[in-house]
Amino acid sequence: MKMYGFFRSGTSHRTRIVMNLKKIDYELLPVSLMKNEHKQLGFQDINPQGFVPVLQVNDQLLIQSPAIIEWLEAEYPEPVLLPKDELERAKVRAIAALVGCDIHPINNKRVLEYLRGPLQLDEQQVLTWCQHWIEQGFDALEQLLDRDRGRGDFCVGNTPTLADAYLVPQVESSKRFQVNLSQYPIIQKIYNTCMALPEFQAAAPHNQPDAV
Repeated sequence: MKMYGFFRSGTSHRTRIVMNLKKIDYELLPVSLMKNEHKQLGFQDINPQGFVPVLQVNDQLLIQSPAIIEWLEAEYPEPVLLPKDELERAKVRAIAALVGCDIHPINNKRVLEYLRGPLQLDEQQVLTWCQHWIEQGFDALEQLLDRDRGRGDFCVGNTPTLADAYLVPQVESSKRFQVNLSQYPIIQKIYNTCMALPEFQAAAPHNQPDAV
């Protein structure tokens, strides 16, 4: 199994977390977004969207981290990262969607390039854009976590789930964009709990071989 990814990509990061939690051996094939390798013909042949991660399983290429992660959960069911209880499962998927659909996509590289390029925003304006959308999402998530009285140490329950795999990379991203995380004590506590685990530590951007 091979995974094309980039050390600072949030989607690659969340996939690495899941792979680590499930103890899956894979070969990492770095694709530098900084050097625009994702826009080159060789990688476009692999994924016409030019996005990472891409998971190669034998002769099959899986794209889009939610689809990859769902496939991993089905093929490698231990440890369980989607609870068996349907209500708890819905909570996990809702948190993952909040991060993966509503926060991350509007702060990723191609959006920032458009803000800086055609829209000609300066760096402070770009930073303000990122902070606004991250904080709007985190404001809602903090409230959702706070009102779930049976939550436990992680986003849902007392063991890591897909929700935590989505949250941790977004917290890392928020640090780069200078978001004041003291506003979110529950999110911070969950992040610290996750980062005490070796699987999350090994998946961190600064621990990747292509980190610069």
